[in-house]
Amino acid sequence: MRKFAPLIMLAGASAMLMACGGGGGVFDRARPDEFAVQRQAPLVVPPDFTLTPPAPGAPRPAEGTASEQALDALFGGPAPRSRVEASVIDRAGRADPSIRSQVGDTGTNTVAKGRVTRDIIAAPEGDGQSASTVIPS
Repeated sequence: MRKFAPLIMLAGASAMLMACGGGGGVFDRARPDEFAVQRQAPLVVPPDFTLTPPAPGAPRPAEGTASEQALDALFGGPAPRSRVEASVIDRAGRADPSIRSQVGDTGTNTVAKGRVTRDIIAAPEGDGQSASTVIPS
């Protein structure tokens, strides 16, 4: 029995090596021919010769700018407003362009929202590493 073990191992190894070869059989795969390349048709001049070339850096007329494409992709483009929404916008009117600077002004009167809101607004700017908590008693 000991004499047959190396013989069986040798026969199995040779069978595996023969299967790896490309001599046809179970493990032969049909691969595409990399040399069979199709030729592309040549470029053709369009029949309308009155076309003007685009200006350098100008967006394509059919596509729009990159920011418009991003807004369309995110929000689906402009949607028609309902009658209720249009009337609310008409009643609200246009905001003053300098509203942000007026709100941040120290002379602007504000409504007291409580101690917590005042403390949050008065907190120093920073990344919060030096922040501390004061528990009221």
